[in-house]
Amino acid sequence: MMSATTNDPGSRGFVLDESKSGIEKYKGFNFVASMFVREHVDSLEEFEIRDEDVLIAGYPKSGNIFTQQVMSLIYNEGHRKGTENIKNMERVPWIEYVLKNVDYAKSPSPRLFSTNLPYFWVPKDLRRKRGKVIYITRNPKDVLTSFYHFEKMMPSQTQSTNFEHFMEKFLSGEVFAGSWFEHVRGWVTQKENFNFLAISYEDMVKDLRSVVMKICQFVGRQLSDHEIDIVVQKSEFKNMKSDPNANYEFMDVKIVDKQRGNFVRKGTIGDWKNLMTVAQSERFDKLYQEKMKDLPIKFIWDINEDK
Repeated sequence: MMSATTNDPGSRGFVLDESKSGIEKYKGFNFVASMFVREHVDSLEEFEIRDEDVLIAGYPKSGNIFTQQVMSLIYNEGHRKGTENIKNMERVPWIEYVLKNVDYAKSPSPRLFSTNLPYFWVPKDLRRKRGKVIYITRNPKDVLTSFYHFEKMMPSQTQSTNFEHFMEKFLSGEVFAGSWFEHVRGWVTQKENFNFLAISYEDMVKDLRSVVMKICQFVGRQLSDHEIDIVVQKSEFKNMKSDPNANYEFMDVKIVDKQRGNFVRKGTIGDWKNLMTVAQSERFDKLYQEKMKDLPIKFIWDINEDK
């Protein structure tokens, strides 16, 4: 995996090409064009994965940042104690985009990574069951709703005229990261090829402690009850939203304009009901049944609902 260079040896942040906007389609995936570096993406296939590496994977707006915070706290004692001031994007970087002045080959183990990539784009070592993958899902109506609000914050993206317009783009896979249906179907049907743990955003909202304990068991981290309490407390939505190292308000305004909204927004289940019409919801349900009915996956669609 390539590392980027800059004149400031201490700077961090994504490498940007401000001459590009919108999405860039490359080999079956939609990248954020201004952050897309073809040489870097082409190098991912052969990127060497270590046994201790963990990759958090998920479609955008599925709880990836939430899981970054949890994993960062599980792995970093200084983060739990509040003695380290490091952004989660640096603790758990996105493998498909280039961070300035980072050479992952020189990073000490264990290394944590994030990605919105489909299963066939990640390093082949992961498909050889080196390292571990934690795949997070979220009910797609809330993904759609959160993504709609998120697009408004992205100056480089072509803005939808209204929710109906964005919903059409989402259902046809014409947003960055492509089709939610294909992304989830791909990872779920290929999970046997990875050291794989599936978690859900809804479970994290409803019973975060149980999910934290499940993750600890999967990655082989032994934390005391007190340490788990700290992970849970610092990962609760209200605390994460106010944490400058976790809430992504540090992002370059050319990528995310915080004047247009919050990267970490509501953190609930069922917000789609505040935006989707009955007709839109029924249309979504029909398409969901056509594409996903054969998969062994169930979602919670409302905060007061059980699986």
